[in-house]
Amino acid sequence: MVTTPLLLALAALVLATGAEWIHLGRVRSVAALAFGPGKKAALAGQVAPFVRIAALGMLTWGVATLLLLPPVAHRSAVKEVEAKERQHLLLVLDVSPSMRLRDAGAGGKESRMDRARSVLESVIARTAHDKLHTTVVAVYNGAKPVVEETRDLEIIHNIMGDLPMHHAFQSGKTRIFDGLEEAAKIAAKWPRDSATLILISDGDSVPATGMPRMPASVGGVLVAGVGDPVKGSFIDGRHSRQDGTTLRQIATRLGGEYHDGNAKLVPTAMLQRLGTLKVDGMARLPGQRELAMLLTALGATMLAGLPLLLHFAGSRWNPGPRRFQTSRNSPLPFPDKSDQLAT
Repeated sequence: MVTTPLLLALAALVLATGAEWIHLGRVRSVAALAFGPGKKAALAGQVAPFVRIAALGMLTWGVATLLLLPPVAHRSAVKEVEAKERQHLLLVLDVSPSMRLRDAGAGGKESRMDRARSVLESVIARTAHDKLHTTVVAVYNGAKPVVEETRDLEIIHNIMGDLPMHHAFQSGKTRIFDGLEEAAKIAAKWPRDSATLILISDGDSVPATGMPRMPASVGGVLVAGVGDPVKGSFIDGRHSRQDGTTLRQIATRLGGEYHDGNAKLVPTAMLQRLGTLKVDGMARLPGQRELAMLLTALGATMLAGLPLLLHFAGSRWNPGPRRFQTSRNSPLPFPDKSDQLAT
């Protein structure tokens, strides 16, 4: 699907180039009438063929992309999905104060929570939304369910925003295993292999023992680490950084996979290996719909405005009778005043 608009745009570029070449030969035959004795168009006339070709290419790609992309509908009434057909995304999110440190991302300037949001949104963008139900468990010095089996993505965006959820807990050490245990209790009632567990944390203060056992409903586990794994930051008098070794051990003990999400998002191949998340193979690229709308509007505007531009600035030659100059410095002869007096 992604290549079809590109092929159509390429075909439009080839046809438009051929048409402009033919049109250029016709313009040359009447260049003296159109552009004067110099037979040369102004700058706007010279670049007009290239503008038309580019505009037709953008317009073709944009319209084809919008036609082939799956429609996005916002419905007030959502059809209920039966429990046995639901697909569950179970998120255990570390909301400790260390997740607010700004040492994450490719440039090391994002907060760890912002990076966690980017990782989660990239996962959701590549999964089928129709039957996906998301459950979020916040963990700090304990664990609290935030939302259960929601299909409203705006709720997830709000949770992953700058929501200070750590204020709902007592200050202390992060107990990630409490979050895993709470997630196991919630998932125990779901059908077998219907849920994917995603743990997003910086791995700070993770014990070596006491790993909860996941129920049969959890068929895939992904542990994503955020925060700089090399250079840490100080918080509460201690050094905090992403503990990739511990997070990898958690993923191994849960039978899942570990991914360092600090600089790169989760690969699609890794999501497919989890087995329980239905990855949409036709998922659009981030911003593809918006880019198609922009190029469609831009190409149409360029094609519509080009004739007006050529009318006013396409040629430097302005044929027609010239005005007589009335100044005495004019080379044209003036009538003699003596003749006027004699008259």
